[in-house]
Amino acid sequence: MKGTGNGLATLFQKLYFYCLPTCLMRTNYVLRHKHLFHHLGENIKWQPRHFPTDPEFLSIGNNVKLAANVSFVNHDINSEMLNDMYGTNEFEKNQGCISIGNNVMIGSNVMILPNVRIGDNCIIGGGSIVTKDIPSNSIAAGVPCKVIGDFENFVNKARKIRYYTSTDKYWEIFEKEKSGL
Repeated sequence: MKGTGNGLATLFQKLYFYCLPTCLMRTNYVLRHKHLFHHLGENIKWQPRHFPTDPEFLSIGNNVKLAANVSFVNHDINSEMLNDMYGTNEFEKNQGCISIGNNVMIGSNVMILPNVRIGDNCIIGGGSIVTKDIPSNSIAAGVPCKVIGDFENFVNKARKIRYYTSTDKYWEIFEKEKSGL
């Protein structure tokens, strides 16, 4: 699936990938095709149902978790519109790389635009559009995505989270916390 994304073989590969029913199967597929990426680290989790159009423009570090519907946009088609509008070929396609560091979690429905670097130890909140670099050790979210917190504070809060075997216990805690509103 390297290159322009055109052709029947590429179409069948993308359909096959889309139809893989589990995150584990999609992750294994991506790992088997890691040679298509600029870099693909170890211990990744790939939930998105689509394979990137231009994986050669992606560098993904170790221990990266991608939630459902994460999109990598490595280029735009503004040049086509402008060239058609002005009847010329002077406008070039804007394309660029995306680099994701180590120990990163990217939430559902995040879109990452070209020429963006996400540092190490970052969490990108669901629904964000990443238009600029995100420094290491950051929690970032929003449209456009911006830093809203510190990774170390998040880790300290996460250490306090407990798992309960009963949904009733979750509701009890929820009601207790919300009763003060």
